[in-house]
Amino acid sequence: MIVAIDGPAGAGKSTVAQRLAERLGFRYLDTGAMYRALTWLAMQRAVPLAEGERLAELAAENPVVFDERGRVFIADTDVTASIRESRIDRLVPVVARHQPVRKVMRVRQRELGEAGDAVIEGRDIGTVVLPNADVKIYLVADTSTRARRRMAERPGIGADALATDLRLRDESDAAQMRSAPDAETIDTTDLEVEDVVGRIEELVRTHQPA
Repeated sequence: MIVAIDGPAGAGKSTVAQRLAERLGFRYLDTGAMYRALTWLAMQRAVPLAEGERLAELAAENPVVFDERGRVFIADTDVTASIRESRIDRLVPVVARHQPVRKVMRVRQRELGEAGDAVIEGRDIGTVVLPNADVKIYLVADTSTRARRRMAERPGIGADALATDLRLRDESDAAQMRSAPDAETIDTTDLEVEDVVGRIEELVRTHQPA
């Protein structure tokens, strides 16, 4: 079974997806981490971030790997911590907007999903990458709540910088920021994480064979 979770930055995708995967005993795959890993590798190898075709070749030659603990590897390097640095935050939208890069990443994401029993979160998962996912969730939240959550995730970054980052992320993600017609939309603004996880778990249980 595949559970696809999408939504704008700060809506709670990562936290909810991780908790849900733990509760269900499924694998957790963060597709956003794949673009972050590629950004990190491109910087390490001095590949210009404006050159989409070269970045796509780099991605194809160095597929991202997730281990059973959710750690992220690229080019045989554990980049789990490195890809969460503020410099990656700033530059990953530049890499992710290249269509050749997205094409390569989608192929890899489908490969990772083929093993089944996974909670996969990220942009356009339910609409483009895995349109046949068993359960599709689209999380939303109001802008102030999303900004507050991002601040908690990135305590070393000022409020003004985070607000700008959120705006730029929304603008960059606009082309992919839409829910699948058959997705369940959940507004997480006033909900605790466990409430959201519980609601999705109920949906998953109804889709599992008796």
